[in-house]
Amino acid sequence: MAEPSAPLWVGIDVGTQGVRAVAAHGDGTVAGQGAAPLRGTRRDGRHEQDPEHWWEAVGAACRTAVEQAGHGHPVGGVAVCATSGTVLAADDGLRPLGPALMYDDGRAADEAEPLIAAAGGEAWRRVGARPQPSWAFPRLALLGRRALRPGRGDLLLHQADFLTGRLNGAPTAADTSHALKSGADPLAAAWPDPVVEAMGVPPAALPALTAPGRPIGSVCARAAAHTGLPQGTPIVAGMTDGCAAQLASGALEPGRWNSVLGTTLVLKGASEHRIADGASGVYSHRSPDGRWWPGGASSTGAGVLASAFPGVDPAVMDAAADLEHPASAVVYPLVGQGERFPFAAPQARGFTLGEPKDEADRYAATLQGVAFVERLCFERLGALGAEVGGPVRVTGGAVASARWTQLRADVLGRPLEVPENAAPAFGMALLAACGDTPPERVAARMVRIRATVEPRPEVGERLEGAYARLVDALAERGWSAAPQGAAERGRR
Repeated sequence: MAEPSAPLWVGIDVGTQGVRAVAAHGDGTVAGQGAAPLRGTRRDGRHEQDPEHWWEAVGAACRTAVEQAGHGHPVGGVAVCATSGTVLAADDGLRPLGPALMYDDGRAADEAEPLIAAAGGEAWRRVGARPQPSWAFPRLALLGRRALRPGRGDLLLHQADFLTGRLNGAPTAADTSHALKSGADPLAAAWPDPVVEAMGVPPAALPALTAPGRPIGSVCARAAAHTGLPQGTPIVAGMTDGCAAQLASGALEPGRWNSVLGTTLVLKGASEHRIADGASGVYSHRSPDGRWWPGGASSTGAGVLASAFPGVDPAVMDAAADLEHPASAVVYPLVGQGERFPFAAPQARGFTLGEPKDEADRYAATLQGVAFVERLCFERLGALGAEVGGPVRVTGGAVASARWTQLRADVLGRPLEVPENAAPAFGMALLAACGDTPPERVAARMVRIRATVEPRPEVGERLEGAYARLVDALAERGWSAAPQGAAERGRR
């Protein structure tokens, strides 16, 4: 048990469906947790949430976490992560001027390409990647035209900026992680002039920028009463939810990777140099210690099971499926249209090569297909110069399936490490605890590994032909050029 004087570090994760808060000690022990639900409105490609509801949920989740931890411990700091690309307009008193546009709100998609082209290639070189239409950049431009009131000092904010501002009692700087998909230059921590001009918004409407992990304010009296956090608690600039999950996994040194298999598949790692490739959907966040965290988000993932096998118990199918031999068919498991990573192909759609012999076989082919895409992601990153040969920290809902996790180890040909606590809120608690200490050193004492899954080379060899068949089929469709020739594809 931690000493009474040992500080707590609080992390807040604002997701699509709820807010979670974690209060942890410096050794990684979680002393308190809280959660509160969120609701939104979806219709005709639009997705909105009420920012005031975020604030209510943050208060409820934080109060529960702090009360569980007990009031005998001081709070050393708090950090917030949120969904990447969610934006809103607010007045200078941080009162929302309307609903927030969520990360997948599509109302600005049609005007994205002209705006991206207007900013120009040099601006996106500074950002580190050419935006995709789903990025926040066009949504900010839309809000700038429709919500900002001339001469009133109104602001355009990311979800995290709004909440850190509410904690502080006044607007705070935005971290370059949450602002990356809005067009921020993470190296200079500045808004490139061509990006601001293309948006058509007053420069003063955009938040100041700072690196993740930097102090940006302190909890004000009103926020202290709302959240249970002590007044004066330092507020630390956070990172996106995906980066928060990477922090929680401890995959923070070059060569280490975090693979998050939830509704979609997200890979993030660490590198000494920035890695970006628009054709592959790869871009890099700037880490708190000045390194780069490259990665990408695929459109495939565990979410395919809900659409392909509605109402089916995954545990029952796991037991029935043969995951140690190639299925009768090869599946590219894409829900809807469009792939983002390991290749950017808006026209891509899922397909099946061959005919499954039954439902269990189709299920096996689907799980194998996701694992094959994961391997292709790593091969693509390796072809771009990333170090990808070490163990992989795996998180996300799919880790609950031991057989699927074993299959992924077999296909990747490397050990998979399962962290004890992979919650993004825990990652924010870790970031709040860093101060001037490099994150990997803090992670070494806070992150614990509960299981390691070793690959079975004989199973990987049996699945090699099916993997090559999928890669060749993707190349034949013109969506993805194989990162290495078929004859060169070997076990790593």
